[in-house]
Amino acid sequence: MALRTYFLQVKEVVTETPDCVTIYFWHPLSEQIKYKAGQFITVIVPINGKKERRSYSMSTSPHTDTSIGITVKRVQGGMVSNYLNDRVKVGDFLEIVEPMGNFVFEPDPEKTRHLVLFAAGSGITPMMSIAKSLLKMEPESRITLVYGNRSEASIIFKDKIEEMEYAYRGRFIVHHIISRPSDYWVGQVGRISQGISIRFMKDSFTDFAKDSFYLCGPVGMMEDVIKGLNIYDVKKEQIHRENFHAPMLDEIHVEENDNSLKAQMIKLIYDGEEYEFEVKPHESILEAALDLDIDLPYSCQAGMCTACLGKCLSGKVKMDEEEGLTEKEIKQGYILTCVAHPLTEGVVVEID
Repeated sequence: MALRTYFLQVKEVVTETPDCVTIYFWHPLSEQIKYKAGQFITVIVPINGKKERRSYSMSTSPHTDTSIGITVKRVQGGMVSNYLNDRVKVGDFLEIVEPMGNFVFEPDPEKTRHLVLFAAGSGITPMMSIAKSLLKMEPESRITLVYGNRSEASIIFKDKIEEMEYAYRGRFIVHHIISRPSDYWVGQVGRISQGISIRFMKDSFTDFAKDSFYLCGPVGMMEDVIKGLNIYDVKKEQIHRENFHAPMLDEIHVEENDNSLKAQMIKLIYDGEEYEFEVKPHESILEAALDLDIDLPYSCQAGMCTACLGKCLSGKVKMDEEEGLTEKEIKQGYILTCVAHPLTEGVVVEID
């Protein structure tokens, strides 16, 4: 099914920190864009004569905000993040691919529950959407947020988080952790680690048997938190992780010197047509196809949204990222072409 795209007008640009902005969009005149807390949209911008795509989680909530907003942290050398921070202004139009993603929270006013959120840096973006949604829609539920940053000045949404703490006293508990604090910082110093995460969870009266845990940040941070949760036998279905962290996957490529990969010819079946072409070691199957003007479906180009889903009918492929697929889908041979590389000869991929 073809993904829907919109040309949305920028309603407001808010500077959150010296290297981070939130861009709010007007909805189209003809409709209200539907999305779930925690999802992302893909932004398409023209840079050097080429359309570049990057995906950013929405920091707004469909239950509390009238506009859609993405929060973008500048990445050193990141083409799109720098473009959005430096050039976008009120009144501009940006091309947007419809909301997607499985890192979602759906509120239920009848439920009473405790969500524990772990975020670092720009990983706070989907957490804000989730927190605002729960606090507004589930009056008996509560949230604990553990949020790590490099310095006090780099805390995204600092004032907004303080406002929410005050407005939802007793239901929204926040623990900040700073790795390079000023002399005036009196809070926790360091990074979100296995030990620190366990201590904060115990302080927040966490029930490891039934509470839900949401993680978004650097891979190492998320793995440390999961190690702590494993000590308490937390079930896999209670843990939700989002891999759009720090640079929001601004660049994903396999290194040229990856000895496990070499140029391979593949066959691709799509929309009743068969294509045969070469995929170089530094390219994904999707990138090689797009370079040949084969108009395949895709969105995030980060292995998370599943818009580029295909099935490997023969041969073997290597994927940089598997989080977007279930174990069952992987066993059945499904792949994500945006992060897939042919590992052997004779690879045949079919895309519905």
